[in-house]
Amino acid sequence: MRRQKTVGISVLWILVAITSPVWAQNQYIGYVYPAGGQQGSTFSIRLGGQGLTYPSGLVVTGDGVSVRLLDYYRVMNNQEMDLLHQQLNELKKPETTLSEAMVAKWAYYEFPAPIGPPELIAAQKAAIANAAVLPPQELAKQNLIRRLQSIFAEDERFPAVRSQCELIFAEVTIAPDAKPGRREIRVVTKRGISNALPFYVGQVPEVARKPMKTCQQPVLGREHLAQRHRPPEEEEVRIPIPCTMNGQVGPGEINRYRFQAKKGQRLVISVLARELIPYVPDGVPGWFQAVIRLYDANGREMAYCDDYRFHPDPVLYWEVPEDGEYVLTIYDALFRGRESFVYRITIGELPYLTSIFPLGGRVGQEVKIEMDGWNLAGATIAPPPAEAGPGVHLIAAQVGPVFSNYVPFALDSLPECLETEPNDQPDKAQKVPLPIIVNGRIDRPGDWDLFELDGKAGQTIVAEVYARRLASPVDSFLKVTGPDGKILALNDDHFDAGSGLNTHHADSYLMVKLPADGKYLVHLGETTKHGGKEYAYRLRLSPPQPDFELRVIPSRLNIRGNSSAALTVFAIRKDGFDGPISLRFKDLPPGFESSGATLGPKQEVGNLGIKTTLAEMDQPVNLTVLGVAKVGDQEIVRRAVPAEDRMQAFLWRHLLPAETLPALVFNPGYQPPATRVRPPIRDEDRPKELPRTTTRSSVEWYLRQIENLFQEWFLTEEFTNRHIADVEARLIK
Repeated sequence: MRRQKTVGISVLWILVAITSPVWAQNQYIGYVYPAGGQQGSTFSIRLGGQGLTYPSGLVVTGDGVSVRLLDYYRVMNNQEMDLLHQQLNELKKPETTLSEAMVAKWAYYEFPAPIGPPELIAAQKAAIANAAVLPPQELAKQNLIRRLQSIFAEDERFPAVRSQCELIFAEVTIAPDAKPGRREIRVVTKRGISNALPFYVGQVPEVARKPMKTCQQPVLGREHLAQRHRPPEEEEVRIPIPCTMNGQVGPGEINRYRFQAKKGQRLVISVLARELIPYVPDGVPGWFQAVIRLYDANGREMAYCDDYRFHPDPVLYWEVPEDGEYVLTIYDALFRGRESFVYRITIGELPYLTSIFPLGGRVGQEVKIEMDGWNLAGATIAPPPAEAGPGVHLIAAQVGPVFSNYVPFALDSLPECLETEPNDQPDKAQKVPLPIIVNGRIDRPGDWDLFELDGKAGQTIVAEVYARRLASPVDSFLKVTGPDGKILALNDDHFDAGSGLNTHHADSYLMVKLPADGKYLVHLGETTKHGGKEYAYRLRLSPPQPDFELRVIPSRLNIRGNSSAALTVFAIRKDGFDGPISLRFKDLPPGFESSGATLGPKQEVGNLGIKTTLAEMDQPVNLTVLGVAKVGDQEIVRRAVPAEDRMQAFLWRHLLPAETLPALVFNPGYQPPATRVRPPIRDEDRPKELPRTTTRSSVEWYLRQIENLFQEWFLTEEFTNRHIADVEARLIK
């Protein structure tokens, strides 16, 4: 007997340190809030990150969603903050006036739209409307004061996470017919494009809590000082049903939502939290572990949920017992929190799929899909379109105009069959030919499904389970026994580097060479001793099908003008495939060229170079990387999936997939053009006598700070000239 070895690509992580320079991407976003919105709505969002200097726009995948950049708050140094503080105090004086240019800039400045509960939004809109009746001179002055005050309010000198301190404000418009579900959003700057984060298009009305400012770094023993202190009216929000609630959880916080419900309502409460920020590098378990509780009006707990099967995000189904008010709460299981602990909760009598069967089908053949779940009366579900090729596709049930959650559905080119019971004993094993994909279920706790094969001496067979990777709760176990009943191979968990969101690789895989002619049995069981309708699987039984998948890192290409760069490509080899793989870009746009690359036999990681003759680009273009290999006389072509290398909980690394691979050519020396011309310094602005205490290098540094703030329209001409004259007068000659 031998235990089947798990084939991983741990060697890839060793090679992380020697991969291409394009891996050092400076543009990063750590969260977006809110992380979605309703069809047919326009709303404001904020994103926190770093390296976002000189933002030029945002992009969202798919059709029907447009984003407009509103503002950007960079992290300012102490000298700059002091200058802004002085300018703010001066603006508050009645005699302070603004130049015509400043009035033109600030009288009609468009601040980010308010985010928060409806009553807060109404109050903010009323205040803005009242301010609009002021004379242009006074309105401009008040707007500049407001923006400076906002910068001070958002500033945090000792942040919990420094990589989330720069803020982008934008306005999102979602078309009424935009397809609901998951998208991805990125920030585009003059020096590169950021990583992608999930962004959702919803179907029901939404509310968003007031956004959280950058959290303070906690100090050991004084953690309570870093907690956010909210007024009581912000702790609980009243909502209608159906509704999607957007919020952020701070350290030690519990968010509450009060709603009215009627007896007999079948409510589905689903949470997106880990799904929005899949991996947190500096905390266990490596994501926001959301917990929801449901109470009646008297504070009695009615329901509780901290996950859904193997998914960390909770999903709760609840039938309302009596008419009345109820309170839903959400918090982190470890009472952690910060601005990136973002969530979306959807509540309502909405369709929700808990399982489908089968989990896949054969390309080009019709398949009838059974579905189970909540609020599915009158629901329909369709397989992927006829032109869909092999791979995993997302499908959803539909009740009228409303779509359920999306679930994966696999297509393959091999013949398929259904598992038939009883087949849990050797003498009742289901006979199957090779090759075949068996669609089956673990029908009950302790159930084993056995399949009989006719084998030949020296023949190699592969048995592979697809269940957890297709959202099934099955934690499989495989073993192969020979004609004499002895175990030839067995496997519990098989690491799949291409399964970027899974942290428990519960699907089994083994490849075994048969020692003699005869009958062989493949045993499939469930290690947790659970079973039922939702415990579905797909079992591939076949000779080895040498193949590969590709991941390309990072999921964006920022390349200097008239220069070259390289992407890192990982090969995930399957069924013993060890041949060379040719790498190339597909249909490169004008201005780009690449000679391609080759991963040699058994090589798992390499670089793919690209160069450009462009000086810079205004908008990114999406690229595609292909891998080509030969297996016998057959040519295999595979598209590389863009991915980001993400750390989970201080240690584990994952290849987190993205939808697109955008490329942007940038000018590393870019500086925004001057938008203001400072008037000459008047003699009366120059100080008469000052001690000369400042060196030339210090003077130049101070002058740059002042000039930058002046060009960003934070300082008036008079204020700027006085401070420049003061600094110059202190120069040591």
